[in-house]
Amino acid sequence: MLTKIAGSVAQLAEGVGGIFGIRLGTEEPLYVHEDDLGDIEIRRYGPRIAAQTRVPGDGQDARSAGFRRLAGYIFGANHRKTKIAMTAPVAQHGEKIAMTAPVAQSNDGGSGDSVIRFYMPSKWSMETLPEPDDPAVTVVEVPAERFAVLRFTGDRSSTAVTAKSAELLHALHGSAFHADGPPVAWFYDPPWTLPFRRRNEVAVPLSA
Repeated sequence: MLTKIAGSVAQLAEGVGGIFGIRLGTEEPLYVHEDDLGDIEIRRYGPRIAAQTRVPGDGQDARSAGFRRLAGYIFGANHRKTKIAMTAPVAQHGEKIAMTAPVAQSNDGGSGDSVIRFYMPSKWSMETLPEPDDPAVTVVEVPAERFAVLRFTGDRSSTAVTAKSAELLHALHGSAFHADGPPVAWFYDPPWTLPFRRRNEVAVPLSA
């Protein structure tokens, strides 16, 4: 009973915190802050693991479809029925894996599709993560990468992401940092977060 109450309190706290952009107990991929270029942050990420899926389109609908599919995996649609919770790890039984931020969205090389990713918590490896039940979900190793990142709040539609990506690429032009791939979008908050409290980012991989 106490475990159930604790779980309900944790879920309520996360729901309320999410309105104001407070991410309680949510792990984020570690990075090293290397430099700044105006409002742009240069970050170096180490190797990490992600669950990902490919969906048609490049806007909010694509993101929602990919999110639901990946949420199925982390909520137990896997070969071990392992639960991966978005709240603090309070469980009645079984093993829990804390959800991480951000949700990542990138365009698949001009095909019109998007690749949606959830980054897995750092304690898990390719060997220990459960296999997805849905063949459209794959678990992949993401190599170490260096990014130029521009943070923004508010609207996160495809129009807003495109505009911020153009702003980021324009700022990099003529600088010491050179893009080495198309921009990706990272979203840290749920849809009900107040727009001015949302943490959104566009990021461009950089050449060595």
